[in-house]
Parts: sequence; C-alpha cells; structure tokens
Amino acid sequence: MKRRFSTLNTLMIAAGLVAAPSAIAKGFDVRTLTNLDSIHSSAVSPDGSALVYGFKQVNNGKSVSNLYLKSLNSKTNDKQLTNNATTEHSVVFSPDNKSVYFLSSRSGSSQVWQLPLTGGEAMQVTDLPLNVDGFKLSGDGKHIVLTMAVFNECSDLKCSKDKFAQIANKPNAGKVYNQLMVRHWDTWNDGSYKHLFVGGLNGKVITQVTDVTQGLATDIPAKPFSGMEEVSFTPDNQAIVYSAKAPSKDQAMHTNFDLWQVKLDGKDRVNLTEKNKAWDAHPTFSPDGRYMAYAAMSKPGAESDRFAIMLKDLVTGTVKEVAPLWDRSVRQMAFAPDSRNLIVTAQDLGQVSLFMINIQFGDIKQIHSDGSAGIVGVADKDIVISKKALNNPGQLYKVSFDGGHIEQLTDINKEKLKDVDFGQFSQFSFKGWNDETVYGYWVKPAGFKAGQKYPMAFLIHGGPQGSFGNSWSTRWNPQLWAGAGYGVVMIDFHGSTGYGQEFTDSINQDWGGKPLEDLQKGMAAVTKQQPWLDGNNACALGASYGGYMVNWIAGNWSDQFKCLVNHAGLFDMRMFYNVTEELWFPSTDFGGSYEAVSKNYEKFNPVNYVENWKTPMLVIHGEKDFRVPYGQGLAAFTVLQSKNIDSQLIVFPKENHWILNNDNKVQWYDAVLNWMNKYTR
Repeated sequence: MKRRFSTLNTLMIAAGLVAAPSAIAKGFDVRTLTNLDSIHSSAVSPDGSALVYGFKQVNNGKSVSNLYLKSLNSKTNDKQLTNNATTEHSVVFSPDNKSVYFLSSRSGSSQVWQLPLTGGEAMQVTDLPLNVDGFKLSGDGKHIVLTMAVFNECSDLKCSKDKFAQIANKPNAGKVYNQLMVRHWDTWNDGSYKHLFVGGLNGKVITQVTDVTQGLATDIPAKPFSGMEEVSFTPDNQAIVYSAKAPSKDQAMHTNFDLWQVKLDGKDRVNLTEKNKAWDAHPTFSPDGRYMAYAAMSKPGAESDRFAIMLKDLVTGTVKEVAPLWDRSVRQMAFAPDSRNLIVTAQDLGQVSLFMINIQFGDIKQIHSDGSAGIVGVADKDIVISKKALNNPGQLYKVSFDGGHIEQLTDINKEKLKDVDFGQFSQFSFKGWNDETVYGYWVKPAGFKAGQKYPMAFLIHGGPQGSFGNSWSTRWNPQLWAGAGYGVVMIDFHGSTGYGQEFTDSINQDWGGKPLEDLQKGMAAVTKQQPWLDGNNACALGASYGGYMVNWIAGNWSDQFKCLVNHAGLFDMRMFYNVTEELWFPSTDFGGSYEAVSKNYEKFNPVNYVENWKTPMLVIHGEKDFRVPYGQGLAAFTVLQSKNIDSQLIVFPKENHWILNNDNKVQWYDAVLNWMNKYTR
C-alpha cells in the first residue's frame, strides 16, 4: 500500500498536480533549529559606550556559552570576555562601567561573579549556601539585591539548605497541603518562597545577607514568565521596590501583585499600591530620581488585562496614568536620559513594537515596528534592542530615538542559515466576527512555485490571549512547516493580544464562539486571497487553548480538516477547572468558578460534542504539565480510540506545558509532520 501511494504521489508531483513533499533541499527543519546559536543575556553600559552579551554556540548537540564585549562607538571586533565550561547569564554592568557582574555555577552552585573589563580573572562576589536565582546592583554600586528560594520558618540560609536536603533525601515522602496553590507550572510546592536579600559590595566575598522580605510570606513572580525586572533600587539607593503577592489563603484565585517598598535593612516595609486590587508590576525609576513609572492592570483577577503606564511623582506623591487613551498593553519600559520620555514595547497588530511616550503630555511616537522587539538598554540617543521575526531567530540592533536609523550589531547563525530558504510571509486581514477586522499571517512553503497548490498547516495559537505574529519561536515555528512543503496560516482571532483591550476581552465567556467564526472566515478569506493555499487539503494544529480549539473543531467544524494535532489541549472544562493551578485564569475568562457558573463552562465544553468527532487526531502531552494536566490529553485519546477514529498519543514524561528538550523537539516535529503527511500527501 505504501509503495502504491508513493508511486502515485510521484506521478502526480511530476505532472504538477500536487506540490512536492518535504524533501526540499533548503527548507528549514527541526534539526537545524535545535543546532542554532543564540544570544541569551545582554546589557548596555551606563555610559552607553559598550554592550555585553552572552553567546551560546551549539555544535552537534553540544553547547558552549561565553560573554562578549562590543563597542557601540567603534567598529572594532567583539572581544570574548569569558572561557568557562559553565554558562554565564543575567549579566549587568557595574555603575562605573569598569566591570560586569553575572551569575555562574563555576563554584558548584549559582553565585554572583564580577569580571573587570581591564583584564584579569572573574572574582566570586557571593558565597552563599543556596543558589542565587537573580540579582540587581544599586545605582551607587554599594549594594546588591538577590533573590533566593527559602522557607519562611527559617531564620537563616543554612536552615533552608538543610530543609531542601531533607526533601531531596525523601523523594517518595507524601506531600501535605492545607491550601492552594499546591503546584505551579511543572513543580509541586515544597513550602519555599522567593525572597529578596540585600548585601554590601565592599570588595569582600558576601557570605551574609539580610532578608528584606522576612516575616511576610510574599513570593515575587517567578518562572517561566518573570524575573528581576520586578525589582528596583530607589534613586537614593536606600530602599528597594518590588512586585509581590501578600500572604493569603486565596493565592490561586487572584492576581493582586502589589509594589512594596522596603529599606535595605528590611525595615519600614510599605505597600505602595494597596488601593489597586489588580496587578502592579515593573517599577522603573527616572535617571533624575523624580519619577517612578510602573505597569498596572485595573481588573482584579485578570492576567490579560491592559497594563497601563502609571507615573508617580516622588516629590509631590501624585500618581497619574500616562497616555490613558492609548489602547495597548505595555510590556517593557525604560526612561530616556532626559527623564521626560519613556521608551516602551507593546504588542501592536502582529508586531512587538518600540515606542517613545512623553510622560507629561502622553504623546506617542512609534520608533520601530518590524518584528518582535525587546529593550536591552539606552545608549545616548539610541536604543539597543533584541529583535526576532518570522525569518530571524534573533539579533541585537541599535535604533535611533527617531527610528530613522537602525544598525544590526550581531550576525549570529549567518553560516548555519546561509543555505536555508525561509518561506516568504505576509500579514493579511479579513472581516471576521461582527464584520470586525481580523489579522493573520501566511507563510509560503520553501521552494514555492507559482501555479501549484500546497497543503495547509492551519496553526492556532494558545493563550487564548496571545498572538501568532511576526516573531520567532524555538517551539511552534511556522518555518518548520514551510520547510516541509506546507503553506502556513495563522489567525489572530478575537481574544488575541495587540489589537486593543476590547478585542482581547471579547473572548471572555465565548471561547468557542467568536474565535471559531474568525477561524472559519479566515480560512475562506485566505484561500481566496492566496489561491496557492489548498484549503481542502489542510490540517489544524494548536497547543493549550489552540489544542482546546482543535478539540472544539473536532466537534463543531469536523468536515474542514483532513487531520488534527492537539498539543496540551483542554478537553473537559469541568475537569480542567478542578485540576489546573492558576484558578484566576478560568474564573476571569468564564465569569466565575465552575461551581458558580457551570453553564458558561459547559456551553463551550469540547467533551459535550464528541458524538461529532470523526477527524484523525494526534494527541501530545507533557506529563509534568500542571497548567493543562495530561489527563486532558489522555481523555481525548480515550474518546478517539473508543470511536475507532485514527489517532495517536505521545506523552513526554519530563516535559511540561512546553516541549523544551531538543531531542524531544525533534521527535515532536517528526511525529507531527509524519501525521500530517499521512493525510495530505
């Protein structure tokens, strides 16, 4: 049968009736992806003259990472700073520009190190019993704030170290809980919390630090989404401001992160944003010390509300919103040297764009909008950014304040990608639900030939408050389907981010309504606009909410696709609510808990429509996925098997909501493409 199919397919390809399959010589593939180099940590010197970045080089599955120094004022070659078997990360400059600090495990545990730029070996700064997870330096270079995981009942670090050792020595012991959250993302709660510690920088190795969060069982935002951007020294270097939750029995039910200020000795702790019961984050101080900018949501319990830019005048104490009519959610922000303008990033129509906003008048100027930008630092009248795109794995650039000049600073992967034929891509739009404009992207297959029809990979993003925009991913990467000969379509349906808060909020209590209509109308529109896309020879794929939508499609749009791929998808909303960890998420999206508004959950519950299932489905799940636990995937597979629908289940024992291990990424893409080829070739 296989030989007959292969012969028939070859004849059809030769006749030009179908596109050639994945044997495209220059198409991007997963093995190339997992062998790419990357920049993983970068910082601009305070005087704006230099850039330091971490460069991870990969060769045949083995990697080496070192720090490099680049002049921003001359064309000299980049200078390698380190040559150690361990990885240096979280790099920052000293306030005097003469050295860099970083985290490294070269001493056996994660500690802070300092490397003078004038020459010499790296010197260990901290020698503490526990791993240092992050750090920041004070503006005068006299203090350092560290984050470490400790136990609230412990009075010193040794106590916490001993408790961690006791837990590690009894891996099979029962875990006892009296309140939520019992686990998060991929880790069971072991009773420890992220605390902040302050130490003095006086040239000696730090062995003693002060816990400035002792006595308050707070937990600063942690993996996989936040870091030391939530912590800042005050302009006088006498206190720190950080974002954290106060202790409560309902940690799993709310997102009320507040900004707290505490002196360096741990005294005089105060909640700066107590009045706001929603999320406050990213405390950022102006160079002149006059202002503190921060991001704030306004809807309690929400995680996808608009992050507004708030500004506190530290002289008068007044607080105002900057650019209140700007309907975008700020991601990052940094003050310009004049202390009168903020440089921010925000999702905007499929890009992550760079903006300049005047703090007095709220005037907004778009600086750069091509790809996905991240702020590295400010260098005089330029901004150093990282940038990715659908055909760019990531480089560092320097952009002028007016956006008129952009200079590429790095060129990693040039040799590795010189023969790769990335698929051409473009944004498109159409009239979706309620005739409102909806955007998406299509990507042509590598080796595209006009006049041929190509099978379609119809990718559905997760979130659901997310976006499949002009960016690069090491997980769901459209170019990997394009490299295998597929045309790729991605639609930012109602509920997606970057199109205004009303558009994002429109998915609430309507998970299977507006988004499905957008996907259906988007499929019709893009196949009409781009006739080379074969909508009758398509497979739909999605993860998380995208996997939910695949399950929803199986019961509500079952005739459109030849096959489906469901990664970590929600299958039964009742079961999901009672086993996920961040309960604020479904409570916000569905208008309350399952017990309170069960009808909202059941209205768009895929399990209620399994009688309509008939499309072959590949189900994939990580066993350590605590966001959408693997029972959801197992239940979907059970239904498929009981209905004799062609199906396959792949479970990754060590993966969480994402597939992160490179060998597993290879297995994942091989399995997915084989599944799709089975039905579309």
